[in-house]
Parts: sequence; C-alpha cells; structure tokens
Amino acid sequence: MRTERKLSRLDRVFARLDREPERPTHIDVPRMSRHRVVLFSATLAFYTAIVWAVVVSSWLVRLDWQVMFFRPYQQWPQIHAFLDYYVVLGQRGPTAVMVAAWLGWRSWRQHTLRPLLTLGAALLLLNITVGAAKYGMGRLGPHYATVIGSNEMWHGGDIFPSGHTANAVVTWGILAYLASTPRARRWLSAISAVTSLGVGLTTVYLGTHWLSDVLLGWAAGLLILLALPWFEPLIARAESAILDLRDRRRSSRALPVPTPAPVGAGSLVLTPRNSTEPEAEVLEPVGVTRSTRAPVYLAPGPYTSRGERTPVTPVGSRRPQHPDRVSRGTTPVRPLAGG
Repeated sequence: MRTERKLSRLDRVFARLDREPERPTHIDVPRMSRHRVVLFSATLAFYTAIVWAVVVSSWLVRLDWQVMFFRPYQQWPQIHAFLDYYVVLGQRGPTAVMVAAWLGWRSWRQHTLRPLLTLGAALLLLNITVGAAKYGMGRLGPHYATVIGSNEMWHGGDIFPSGHTANAVVTWGILAYLASTPRARRWLSAISAVTSLGVGLTTVYLGTHWLSDVLLGWAAGLLILLALPWFEPLIARAESAILDLRDRRRSSRALPVPTPAPVGAGSLVLTPRNSTEPEAEVLEPVGVTRSTRAPVYLAPGPYTSRGERTPVTPVGSRRPQHPDRVSRGTTPVRPLAGG
C-alpha cells in the first residue's frame, strides 16, 4: 500500500516560500495618520518632561540615586551572566547586522529596496538625534557620579538618553513597522516592546545607566518609529534613483549597436555600374555602406508549366559543340537521292 510522506514543519515553510510572489503587488506603506500624530505629540511631550525633570533635579533624580544604591547586580547575582549576553540585543553593531541580513533577504526575495532603505533611514535618524542629545547634555553614568543627589549634567558624559534602549526600540521595532500583515505587525510590536523593555532594565541592573536614561531612551526610539512615515517619500525617491542608476550601468555595459556614419553634404563618389553600357557611372554619397545581405531573386513573371517553358542553353556550357548534332525537337534533313 502506497502512503504519502508527511511534510515536516520546515518542508511546509519552504513550500510556502516557493509560492511567495517575487514582488508584492501592493506594499502597505504606513501613513502619517491622525492617530500617529497624536502618539508622536504625546511621546514628544513625555520626552521633554523627562529632560526637564532631570535638569531641575526633581524626584526622578532622587529615584535614580536610590536605584543605584540598591545595586540590583548585588541583589540578584545569579542572573548576572545571562544578562551580560542579553544586553547585546541593544548594541547597535550586532543587532544592525542581524536585522539587515533578514531585511536584505526580504529585499532580494521581493525585488524591492524599501526594507533596507527604511532601516538605513531609521539608524541614521537614531545616530543624529540620540547622539546629539547625548553629547549636548553630557550626563555622567552611575559609575562616574561625583556628587550624591546631583543630576550629573554637562560634565562630559554620554549616557543620557540610553543608546542601548533607543537602539533596541528602533532596530527590533523596524521589523513590526515593515510587517506585511496586521497580525504580524501586532505580534512583532509586542515582541519588540518586550525586548527593548528588557534591554533597558538590564542596563539599570548592570549599573551602566540611570533609570531616567532608560525612560528617555524608550521615548527617543519611539519618536523615530512614529516619524518614519514622513520620510517614506524620500525613501521611495532614493529607491527609484538607485534602480535607475543600476539600469544605466547595465545598459552601458552592453555591446553598442553599430550605426551608419552620417552622410556628408556634397561628398559624392563615382562608382562604376556592371552593365553593358561602357563607362556608365552612378553617384553614391560617402558613408553609405552597401548591404552585405544576399540578393533576393524574384520570379520574372507568372508561373508556367514545364511543357510551356522554352529550353534555354546555359551560357558558357563546357559541352563541346558538334556541328553534326541535331537539336532536339527538329526534323533532320535527309539528303536527296541522286537519280
């Protein structure tokens, strides 16, 4: 009895990939809706409130010092080794390589550069905004604090906001932003939120960031994700320009098609014609090349049967001529008998 082989989960995944179209017929590009604008405004207000609370050394700074003196890495040392590896999910280099590899495969599969260009635009915005805030406010970290209870601002530090946290929000959140279905977008949004939350709390556990640094890092990363629809037209123009440049380079590498030289005005050449007229000449312009294609012989007239055709002796026949031979179709003349 013949039985069919049961497909494994990996076989079903590859079978689904084989049915995937090369380029999606419709790419759902997020737009800057009213709901997104409200979220962006609320996140920007939260960002401003965190900065102001730290600048004026409010209750948030006192909470930072209390968490620092609590020393979570000494309270729970058994998870220290695991969190040393988990915090790598917020480092810019490893996470950018992993996400770029996945988005590069999607770009190759769907024949579009939008996933990679969107990731590049998000990381560029992250470096500009977070980097400027870090060096502009110059806050020192918990391990380098000088005065207890101080906000440690403008002392040449570079930890406010938390780069690990903001990078985790942007790098893993871009997967949800580029998801092709609403269900995948919801799941990826939840996963990226949990991952970035864990990365931020891990930096507080390790003592490398204040709690307020993590709060500002979450807000900074979320602002970039919410602002990406404003840059979608620029991303589309960049993709079109790159594809046009690729097409021009491909066309320039192709073999050029030979074109006839331009006809010179008033330049004529005398060329003899093969005819019976002596010294017959025709005028041809310079630069016009003769066609190397074999001549086409056309029928001289209407079709005639074989019996109706007139026999023609070929010119220049090599058969020797016999004066005594009588041509076919004529009656030979018999000599008259003398009498």
